[in-house]
Amino acid sequence: MHIKIINKSTHSLPSYETLASAGMDLRANLQEPITLKPLERTIVKTGLFIELPIGYEAQVRPRSGLAAKKGVTVLNAPGTVDADYRGEIGVILINLSHEDFIIENGERIAQLIIAKHERAEWIEVKELSETKRGEGGFGSTGTN
Repeated sequence: MHIKIINKSTHSLPSYETLASAGMDLRANLQEPITLKPLERTIVKTGLFIELPIGYEAQVRPRSGLAAKKGVTVLNAPGTVDADYRGEIGVILINLSHEDFIIENGERIAQLIIAKHERAEWIEVKELSETKRGEGGFGSTGTN
């Protein structure tokens, strides 16, 4: 699949780190470092602008290492970049740790996954088919 991209950052284009990687790392495009205090959130710009085909979205997801090691994650995970959006990709980061986190220019802050999606058409009915699970939710299938 080919996707048009404008790169106004000083960094290389996002790329897959391994043959089997689902996501490409997004890098912070900053003039100066940002200090993210505990429980603080901010939008970090990437300098990237994309044109997705209709029927696809770009999902902005946390980087597992950043979340596990530093407590920094994507607040609206996964964030969605729609096919008709032409603005700069920004990443909403939140610091869930007890320590300040400094975001440096070029730091890998999130990952981007390109995903196909369907558009749904609602069919309003009076009842739904029955299943064994029924209305059970939020842990109804067990915790083990």
